[in-house]
Amino acid sequence: MVNQSAQGQDQDQDQDRLFAALANATRREVLRLLRDQGPQPVQALADHFAMRRPSLSEHLKVLRDAGLVSEERQGRQRIYCLEAAPLAEVQDWLHPYERFWREKLKSLGDLLDRMPDDQV
Repeated sequence: MVNQSAQGQDQDQDQDRLFAALANATRREVLRLLRDQGPQPVQALADHFAMRRPSLSEHLKVLRDAGLVSEERQGRQRIYCLEAAPLAEVQDWLHPYERFWREKLKSLGDLLDRMPDDQV
């Protein structure tokens, strides 16, 4: 049986890896490219950035470790594919904050609706 606290720590570490991967603009752009253009070899991805291929490979490793991309070998090439499922975890984490701000904005809208037009 798995210790609940150890399982919770593993989930926290996975979430930390996911958010760390998304914290970098280059990695977010890689995800966008894979979303918009589909699976691509490393060189096709590298052509979009002003960096050497080994540097991009480091970014791809971070994305792979976070579960955001998968890698498949086709001959000498490595083809990368978007794995969007972990992004649902981000959405789940953000949902309570979205609800918080919707309620605040609704309250502000209600207040503005009650105010006379000359006070707005």
